[in-house]
Amino acid sequence: MKKLLQEFKAFINKGNVMDLAVGMIIGSAFTAIVTALVQNILTPLINWIPGTGDTGALQTVLREAVTDEAGNVVTPALILDWGAVISAIITFLCTAIVLFLIVKLFNKMKEAGEKVKEAAAHKDEQAAEEAAEAPVEEAAPEVAPVEEVKPSESEMLLREILEELKKSNSANA
Repeated sequence: MKKLLQEFKAFINKGNVMDLAVGMIIGSAFTAIVTALVQNILTPLINWIPGTGDTGALQTVLREAVTDEAGNVVTPALILDWGAVISAIITFLCTAIVLFLIVKLFNKMKEAGEKVKEAAAHKDEQAAEEAAEAPVEEAAPEVAPVEEVKPSESEMLLREILEELKKSNSANA
């Protein structure tokens, strides 16, 4: 059980869950906008096109409504509403197109960020290569002997790295 909780914590910390949550919120908000556009603007226009009497709807009545003498509906009408189906298809297509464009823009921005990181890494590599290839200037011998100063550990480490780089450059050349 503890391992499962650790895996879940690692999954949440990766950021995938947050990206998914943000995407769901934006997608649902945008879908509401598209649905309102289609239902309130496009559907009336679609239903108006055929001009079938007063209803003006793309509908097929399979069974008329049955009413009693008082005008109350006993059996509701059975209607195929083609306009609603067309509206749903248009809603889906509009939402899919816009979400596709959002994802494409996000991926493009992500690729641009990765290219910047790669360029910075490449620049650092070039600087290291240039430093390794530069000739090491040896200091001129001092005229009077002076007490010898021991190099620090970091200086020793840097000298060892420089020697290894020289060896690897000469082996690659």
